[in-house]
Amino acid sequence: MNAAQRTLSPDGPQLSEIVAGTMTWGEWGADYNTTTIADLIGHCLDVGITSFDHADIYGSYTTEEAFGKALHQHSSSVRDQIQLVTKCGIQLITSHRPNTRVAHYNSSRKHIVASAERSLRNLWTDYLDLLLIHRPDPLMDPAEVAAAFDDLRTSGKVRHFGVSNFTPSQFDLLQGHTELVTNQVECHPLHTDPLFDGTYDQCQRHSLRPMVWSPLGGSEYFKGEGTKVLRLRDKVKEIGKDHGVTEDVVLLAWCRQHPTRPIPVIGTTKKDRITQSLRALDVELGRQEWFEILEAGRGHQVA
Repeated sequence: MNAAQRTLSPDGPQLSEIVAGTMTWGEWGADYNTTTIADLIGHCLDVGITSFDHADIYGSYTTEEAFGKALHQHSSSVRDQIQLVTKCGIQLITSHRPNTRVAHYNSSRKHIVASAERSLRNLWTDYLDLLLIHRPDPLMDPAEVAAAFDDLRTSGKVRHFGVSNFTPSQFDLLQGHTELVTNQVECHPLHTDPLFDGTYDQCQRHSLRPMVWSPLGGSEYFKGEGTKVLRLRDKVKEIGKDHGVTEDVVLLAWCRQHPTRPIPVIGTTKKDRITQSLRALDVELGRQEWFEILEAGRGHQVA
């Protein structure tokens, strides 16, 4: 099964139905070398995952560059086959940013443009398919962000824009000044806020598909030991056994079943799990199965 591409919004980019998240490909995780990253890129393409999710901060500002060097090892025609997504706005304290003395956000026009241009250099590309503001900035001036987006769009450096981790009101504020194509948020059975706080409702209203980071719940799901986590895992395993699939696949199918058709960003660095994830495209949970997982993750029945 290949992850066919689908449009993110009426005027937005096409992304593969499952996106490869690169956060742990570098220093923050597997710490793969250039050859291994190039091989992993190739594997994703072989199975039909053509979209790659980045952020400037990943690997303390080193992963984009490592990925770009690996991408350069592939044929130049590969760039036309893939979609590169990255994020900006978070300022971390790290040796790679010696002038940052306090962790903060920066959504100024100057910073957004400079960050996008740095990402272009790091990724060895002339354009980004999608640029996201990584976190809502309490000092954000929406008109200034819109001006930065206009600069980058007009110059052909970025084709589409969106946000990540924005509340509905923050999204509306920025959407009133510039076109946004997605909101990338955390959503899984242990973190269901977007289902109930208006985030997904807003996506439906604007015909946008949300992107979902940590769709499996990360370490909270796989390493947690609390009663709720163990109950959830038991239920997911039970449903997986009924469908003949792994826990990963059940959780991805649960994520994708919402009417907004969210696009999961998977964080694994293992080829077999990348390949296995595509089985979620063929799994449709029964309505009661979906709610059984919701109930197990929240720890209570719906009222």
